[in-house]
Amino acid sequence: MSGIDGNWDVVVKSPLGDQKLTLAVKSDGDTFTGTGSGAMGSADITGAVDGNTLTWKQQVTTPMPMTLDMTATVDGDTMTGTVGAGAFGSFPLNGTRAA
Repeated sequence: MSGIDGNWDVVVKSPLGDQKLTLAVKSDGDTFTGTGSGAMGSADITGAVDGNTLTWKQQVTTPMPMTLDMTATVDGDTMTGTVGAGAFGSFPLNGTRAA
């Protein structure tokens, strides 16, 4: 099992306030699959793995339909990264491995 695999409790600091998200990640070489779920719904995700960094795109429909560009780097039991929201800019992402 890779150090990135598992369940993660994540908070994205957005202009709409803190957005809590639960990520489930299962890596397979240089790709991963999983789910991202939170107050705005749940979605299957797939993305790329480069060392301990994950990148993926996630579709949201609230407050408006858009595609988010997600990047997260895992260091032990912590995750940090950014969420790119197109014209709305980018926001910090922080997480911890769920117990």
